[in-house]
Amino acid sequence: MAGVKPIPDNYPRVTAYLAIDGAGDAIEFYKKIFGATERFRMPAPDGRVGHAEIAIGDSVIMMADTHPEMNFVDPKKLGNTPINLVVYVEDVDKTFEAALKAGATETQAIEDKFYGDRAGQFEDPWGHRWDVMTHKEDVSPEEMQKRMEAF
Repeated sequence: MAGVKPIPDNYPRVTAYLAIDGAGDAIEFYKKIFGATERFRMPAPDGRVGHAEIAIGDSVIMMADTHPEMNFVDPKKLGNTPINLVVYVEDVDKTFEAALKAGATETQAIEDKFYGDRAGQFEDPWGHRWDVMTHKEDVSPEEMQKRMEAF
């Protein structure tokens, strides 16, 4: 179609699309924990979330309820997830604590990392893993390499 942009405005080139058994509840969790804003929600004819989008800062995450009939299943059904979502926040300790209180499970304790971030990891109630970070120090690639080798 003439005049249509091949990459739409307000979308990054790469966007995660999450399969969630309970996408509506997950959206509320992400709003509470990350300050996400809901951009769009389209119900499927059976009442499940057919497609939804949230924004966390300048990032967009798409999601829908699981649809096993379309091989669209969540990490819990698979038994694990090979992907971590990384989110930079103003206060990692506060965000992490709020996530745990809201039902997330700690998978890596918060600590100061050799690459200059204070970070921890949790699994949300739907099986998605989130690395939550606050940048504390600018570290050159050379210094980062030295620190990693000493780690």
